[in-house]
Amino acid sequence: MIERIITLEGIDPVGFYGAGNVHLQMLKRLHSKLRIVARDNVIKAMGDEEELDRFGKVVELLVEYCNKYNSLTEEAIIDAVNGKKGDKGNDSNVIVYNINGRPIYPRTENQCKIVEEFKKNDMLFAVGPAGTGKTYTAIALAVKALKNREIRKIILSRPAVEAGEKLGFLPGDMRDKIDPYLQPLYDALEDMIPMAKLKEHMDNNVIQIAPLAFMRGRTLNDAIVILDEAQNTTPQQIKMFLTRMGMNTKMIITGDLTQIDLPQHSNSGLLHAQKVLNGVPGIGFVTMHKKDIVRHKLVTRIVEAYERQEKLDAEARRNNNKEK
Repeated sequence: MIERIITLEGIDPVGFYGAGNVHLQMLKRLHSKLRIVARDNVIKAMGDEEELDRFGKVVELLVEYCNKYNSLTEEAIIDAVNGKKGDKGNDSNVIVYNINGRPIYPRTENQCKIVEEFKKNDMLFAVGPAGTGKTYTAIALAVKALKNREIRKIILSRPAVEAGEKLGFLPGDMRDKIDPYLQPLYDALEDMIPMAKLKEHMDNNVIQIAPLAFMRGRTLNDAIVILDEAQNTTPQQIKMFLTRMGMNTKMIITGDLTQIDLPQHSNSGLLHAQKVLNGVPGIGFVTMHKKDIVRHKLVTRIVEAYERQEKLDAEARRNNNKEK
């Protein structure tokens, strides 16, 4: 009797074994000639060499399936035992699959443009109102590249600019003060990468989340780097960030010019960068609109209401200037 040890690489073993080890038990039934024991991400199988080779190929197919879809099904197990790759059908428009195996794909015309411009350019600016999926689509593209081993790490950054509450009034140490600003990035990652795998990636610095101030002096190679809420950078900050770009690296910069939280009389680095870099080869620009909002329908109405009020305020200022 021969013993073989298989290590599950790059996937969450909990999802692979299934709730109550249902998938593992199914594999044992379908390979009754083998003695199979699993613990954590290690599977130990004992039996005839030919049966072990067959089982190894099955596990290889299932790991590939899990890595793509973040889930495992009985149908996929049966397909693998029969030597076939599991497939969920046409996924040409799918960026990645979430932790429940549901597809994440561009839902609006301009989200499709983000995907297209990302393929064509090494740097991409995606600018538009809240709820248009700028950050979520950008992180999905980064996760896809990481899964396909096109890059070695994902780096996500945000400027730590207060919107009403000062950093010093938040409890805890520096990490505790910074985390609230980065929570939207954590939320997106947790939707796309199983928790155990996400923790492993973050512990190993494969996925890094840091405030913009921590970028100074770095050269970022073999990565996808995302700067979120870029409207709250100064021209000097965004220039510093953009010049961190190294070899085999792509950058995505997202922001909403209607939500600038910088102190009065401070210029937005995002607005400045759009003017300076417009027309530079290798840099793409996508402008999102109200029609791209994919949150609750009230978000669209709120954006429209604020736009109307801004027009009224601007008109009132012009009238006041004329009277003077």
